[in-house]
Amino acid sequence: MAKRKITKLSDQVRQAIDDSGVSRYKISQETGIDESALAKFYNGHRGITTGTLDRLGEYLGLRIAVDPKLKKGK
Repeated sequence: MAKRKITKLSDQVRQAIDDSGVSRYKISQETGIDESALAKFYNGHRGITTGTLDRLGEYLGLRIAVDPKLKKGK
């Protein structure tokens, strides 16, 4: 069985932003996230706080799912 590539959570959030079809400007306006901070996160130049992650996740309709097959050490 082939191993699945594990994608970082931050990359998954960036992909969800792309998949939303909504501009980053509009996302920043509708979530109250600073446009510059969102751009820096999106471009990989800085991280975001958990509060910002919560707002993005809620706006984009994201949820975290744990896959027990991907546990480290197994």
